[in-house]
Amino acid sequence: MKTHMVKDLMVPLAEYATVPEDATLYDAVMALEKAQAAFDQTRYRHRALLVLNANQRVIGKISQLDVLKALEPKYEQVMGRKGIMAHSGLTREFMKSLMSHYGLWSGAMSEICKKAATLKVKDFMHEPTEGEHIDETATLNEAIHQLVIGQHQSLLVTHQGHIVGILRLTDVFAAVLHAIKTCALDDQVSSLRSQLE
Repeated sequence: MKTHMVKDLMVPLAEYATVPEDATLYDAVMALEKAQAAFDQTRYRHRALLVLNANQRVIGKISQLDVLKALEPKYEQVMGRKGIMAHSGLTREFMKSLMSHYGLWSGAMSEICKKAATLKVKDFMHEPTEGEHIDETATLNEAIHQLVIGQHQSLLVTHQGHIVGILRLTDVFAAVLHAIKTCALDDQVSSLRSQLE
């Protein structure tokens, strides 16, 4: 089986949805929609945006979850409380009580348009850590390890220290599925050959 390298599976920066750091949430949503429409329809759609500074360097990432949290700023209070988010057995009743106690989503959904027009992406973007970068020459095995240990949905791919693309968990998973199917077919062919000999 061929050893995949990160650069074989990544989406090049030029093909990924990006927005400038001074863009609004509305601008970001429109950029994501445009990128999804233009992207190869045989691949998984984009689920995040990359934020660029004035020098066209990636300085942040915005996921779908980041957008939802930005629309309800009270999540900062909830998620800032020690112990709440570390608790793995959150019941529906407990989650409902949090919603009620903090008044989460108490505003009308019609206010979303106003929020989207005023929120700046630089104020709610996620600034990637060193653990979210991977060199383009790294192997698929290294990428899988980094995705699993870091629990990341994607990694920023670098070439000589500059971000050149994004490696998405969905693309890595698709490569693993393909390898599993190939192994199964190879085993079936070997078994058939043994029976014929």
